[in-house]
Amino acid sequence: MTWQSLKIEADEATAETLSDVLLELGALSVSLEDAQAGTDQEQPIFGEPGMPPADLWQRSVVSALFPPEADIAALVLQAGQSVNLQSNLRYTVEQVPEQDWVRLTQAQFEPIQISPRLWITPTWHSTPDPDAINLILDPGLAFGTGSHPTTRLCLQWLDQCLHNGESVLDYGCGSGVLAIAAMKLGAGQVTGVDIDPQAIQASRSNAEQNQVTAQFSLPDAAQQIEADVVVANILTNPLKVLAPILAQAARPGGRIVLSGILAEQAQAVRDVYERWFDMSEFGVDEGWACLTGTKRVSR
Repeated sequence: MTWQSLKIEADEATAETLSDVLLELGALSVSLEDAQAGTDQEQPIFGEPGMPPADLWQRSVVSALFPPEADIAALVLQAGQSVNLQSNLRYTVEQVPEQDWVRLTQAQFEPIQISPRLWITPTWHSTPDPDAINLILDPGLAFGTGSHPTTRLCLQWLDQCLHNGESVLDYGCGSGVLAIAAMKLGAGQVTGVDIDPQAIQASRSNAEQNQVTAQFSLPDAAQQIEADVVVANILTNPLKVLAPILAQAARPGGRIVLSGILAEQAQAVRDVYERWFDMSEFGVDEGWACLTGTKRVSR
């Protein structure tokens, strides 16, 4: 079977409404992308990892997949009338042959080697090194699969620096990958915290899949935690705002690991945390920095 892929140009005022209308008219799927992607006018709207879009692109391409029998010209006319567009919509149609979409999607995600002894492996792959520490993790709704440099840097820190039996707080746990890795690398007790209930659900499911025990909760339920190691792979501005909370969560003499920081923003984050910690740079990967520090003991 050959499907029809419809692409319509739309501005930011109509793109989302048009997407909804196309779904109501029978589209099997709808997606949005920047109409000027790959040009000098490309407009980044997602910022750093995990950030929700602040707004849509000024010019978008709405892509919709329809079955072969669909009358595309009639559907486009009806869609334009539904969003109150007086002029004809500009659109193109491509024929898309039937494919195994699940297999194609899975093929994009191969096992990721973090270190000689640490791998992240999707459930549909066999483990490349059965003797290594393998984190079984599929891409999902929550941020953090190990493919992004910010996550890799945190995993490498845990692999190199975590001591057996230490307690760990993963603040902004996302998929739970850092909490799960900490348990597999010998942590004594691990707690994951996130503001997103979907992230908590994903973390619990991933921990069960990896046969490790960790606690996951929303921030209000974790305010009294004091850990040997605090890991936060979030964003530069939230890291600055959360500094007093994260500092309080680290025991005196404990350590902190901060990621999600563009290299040029590292010094600004470091300046904030040096109020409580002796800070240093752990590493830089593809323009992203990871900072670490030891909390000073009050005298």
